[in-house]
Amino acid sequence: MSAIEQLIDELDRSYEEAQERLSDPAVYNDRRRAAEAGRRLKELEGPKRLADAWRRAHEDLEAARSDPELASLADDLEAEVARLEEELRLALVERDPADAKDVIVEIRQGVGGDEAALWAADLYRMLTRYAERRGFRTETLSTSENEGGGVKEVVFAVKGEGAYSVFKYEGGTHRVQRVPETESQGRIHTSTATVAVVPEVEEIEVEIADKDLKIDVFRSTGPGGQSVNTTDSAVRITHLPTGIVVAMQDEKSQLQNKQKALRVLRARLYEAERARQQAELAAARRSQIGGGERAEKIRTYNFPENRVTDHRIKLTLHRLDQVLEGDLHELTEALQAEERRRALAAVSA
Repeated sequence: MSAIEQLIDELDRSYEEAQERLSDPAVYNDRRRAAEAGRRLKELEGPKRLADAWRRAHEDLEAARSDPELASLADDLEAEVARLEEELRLALVERDPADAKDVIVEIRQGVGGDEAALWAADLYRMLTRYAERRGFRTETLSTSENEGGGVKEVVFAVKGEGAYSVFKYEGGTHRVQRVPETESQGRIHTSTATVAVVPEVEEIEVEIADKDLKIDVFRSTGPGGQSVNTTDSAVRITHLPTGIVVAMQDEKSQLQNKQKALRVLRARLYEAERARQQAELAAARRSQIGGGERAEKIRTYNFPENRVTDHRIKLTLHRLDQVLEGDLHELTEALQAEERRRALAAVSA
């Protein structure tokens, strides 16, 4: 039996086990276990279809080789079998379990004062437009504006199948080079904004004990400290075991602000645990492109040259204007292709 046939037999066993597990009453009646079993079965459906297609193509190839009347089809069938085998190997590369999840994106101004805040606002517009192009829904959770028309910080959710698999590449430092409107000498300034992308998780995936939370309430404020609310509706939640702090003040209801803060806290805790587990893996086994760290410069946007460069894959596009309108598809595809290449190389090794 060839290596690919052994791989397909193992896939068949895994698929049958996933089906049996999902139909097990003990699993079905447990929300967490049922969700895990459902996700596992869904992960295997794509590879299973490819495996079935490979079997059919391989049978057709064997028939063509043994029948002189069909011999002329052999070359095309060999190419089809090889293509399906490559696709199947790629499909079986271990996926990030968070890829199918919704995401929470946090954008903060970096170096550059008011210009950095304006740049953060531009990134917010770019990423929400990209989400719309991909058919995802967005929900703004929190916005902190500055007096210059930019944003000090904005937090929003992106909802849709596979949102994390698309937006995870946006995590890091985004650098802009342009002439600010307030610059009378026409000099180019460099500013930055940081983007953090974390998977959004359900309550059953990350349980938070009430005793681990310190909840403070206070009055919401607008730009420059201007009071916008006369009631204590803003909420600050501190997770005592980790020291993670999340504050929300956009809603007029204290309960709504608390619910939003808990969503963000849950996502940050999930990502912190993922980061801890990934840190334990050998660097050679990591398939992600870049670490997504906020201090890591991932991309430069140069306005005078209408150029955007992704430093992780050394890709430069001379259509910055389109990218800023949310046309990030080419960048994402290139990053995904590089991630698959690295993962496949790690498996082969």
